[in-house]
Amino acid sequence: MKIYTKSGDSGQTSTFGGRRVSKDDSRVAAYGDVDELNSSMGVAVATEPVALERDLLTGIQRDLFSLGAQLASPDSEKAARAQEKTAIPDAKITELESAIDRIDDELTVLRSFIVPGGTTKSAQLHHARSVCRRAERSVVALAKHEAVPAVAVTYLNRLSDLLFMVARLANHRSDVPDIKW
Repeated sequence: MKIYTKSGDSGQTSTFGGRRVSKDDSRVAAYGDVDELNSSMGVAVATEPVALERDLLTGIQRDLFSLGAQLASPDSEKAARAQEKTAIPDAKITELESAIDRIDDELTVLRSFIVPGGTTKSAQLHHARSVCRRAERSVVALAKHEAVPAVAVTYLNRLSDLLFMVARLANHRSDVPDIKW
């Protein structure tokens, strides 16, 4: 199988289910932003120290693949089948919240806004957080006129909070203070 099909050369792409849409369609933008988030997280995971919350973050990357698959399935019947295979149960939200609480217990109380940065790992995680916020906005925009999984916005909202906390944790464990605004 060739990696290039030439079927997108006219500015169209296929969603799961075969429907052809413009590459600037809001559905394509939403799952594209989730894909970019996943890549951004991959960079953050690969940045030293790689062990910092690695299992948590790589598990989230798998969830993002599932979320992208759900967003790429506009046909209601196929979407239902895709969601069965790629379900993100509410328990995943609870897991994110538990991780946030666990990390918060290790950090000092935040009393001001912080500038993204510090260690390279922290900067990468802050970048992933901002990409996550964009993905969340894209999914919200899509949800205004098409069906999206109910968990999608909640998951991305909670994930951006978690990425903020892991970014702070990266600085903390490296004895690098957060940069106050």
